[in-house]
Amino acid sequence: MSDFIDKCREDIPLIMGVVNVTPDSFSDGGAYLAADKAIEHGKLLLKEGADILDIGGESTRPNAETVSIEEEIERILPVIEGLAVHAPYISIDTRNAATMQAAIQVGANIVNDVSGLTHDPDAADIVAQSGLPVCIMHMQGNPKTMQNAPTYENVIDEIMAFFEERLEFCSRRNLGSKSIVLDPGIGFGKTLEYNLLIIKNINKFKVFNCPVLLGVSRKSFINSLCDEPNPAGRIFGSISAALYGLENGVDIFRVHDVKETKQAFTVHRAIASAL
Repeated sequence: MSDFIDKCREDIPLIMGVVNVTPDSFSDGGAYLAADKAIEHGKLLLKEGADILDIGGESTRPNAETVSIEEEIERILPVIEGLAVHAPYISIDTRNAATMQAAIQVGANIVNDVSGLTHDPDAADIVAQSGLPVCIMHMQGNPKTMQNAPTYENVIDEIMAFFEERLEFCSRRNLGSKSIVLDPGIGFGKTLEYNLLIIKNINKFKVFNCPVLLGVSRKSFINSLCDEPNPAGRIFGSISAALYGLENGVDIFRVHDVKETKQAFTVHRAIASAL
């Protein structure tokens, strides 16, 4: 899948559309829990311009309860099977090695692990054996505890150190940097101030020569700034943050609102390239 990493390095960033097959995700929990609804939604996101579909069966919102691996697999398998023939890239959003393996067998061709391959000791081997790209995300704590007063001495330096350690770990496990995407994990163990600093300094993570993924879509930091408790009402804030990322070298954007993000990027690119 080196073609995926090569595609990430092109001038036009990739858009990863979110398909939550969960009852409790923060933005659309329950809307796509039924497989047919999730497949329909995934097809819509592709029509709107998504390059990647990110399919997950376990919510990782703050205070989320864990689900059994069996239930997670039961949720995501029919959705991946239903979308694999339509999507060039399907990412499995999971921390669990067994779920990764099951998803890969039915068509997933990217692994997206919010724990950065720290949660399951078998995860790195599954990814290495598959030869697929993996998204390594930074998170302080775990989904249930991550927003309990997260603190850093220097949030950028600590995320950089985490990425450096993870890249060394991956190298030892036969996962070269040419198959790794880095995600600083907006909202995962971060306060408003930390989130803003990460976005402002997003280009610093390019030093590792890996594609950088940014997930700001509908996140609660927008509510903190704009007093918008309804996640669906945070589209404009999401796009504003994404445009900053676009101007600062982000390669992949994980979004709920594909059509709106694609339109904003198209107009921005047209203005920037006007002669």
